[in-house]
Amino acid sequence: MRETPTWRIPIGVLALVPALTVYALLIARYVPSAIGSWPGLAQAPVYTVLGIVWIMPLKRYLMWMETGRWR
Repeated sequence: MRETPTWRIPIGVLALVPALTVYALLIARYVPSAIGSWPGLAQAPVYTVLGIVWIMPLKRYLMWMETGRWR
């Protein structure tokens, strides 16, 4: 464990919140108009995938917040 706090964690969290907000707003703005006429069971997988996609780049981002390296 690290003994001293680092600036990357609070800055990372402060950057993550607006980034996720923008992602959510883009999804809320454009996806319903594209798939809104589909049946609910067809929309569910699309929203499931979109709900998981934002997690994929998060691993490297969290590693950077902890270690200062992207890999």
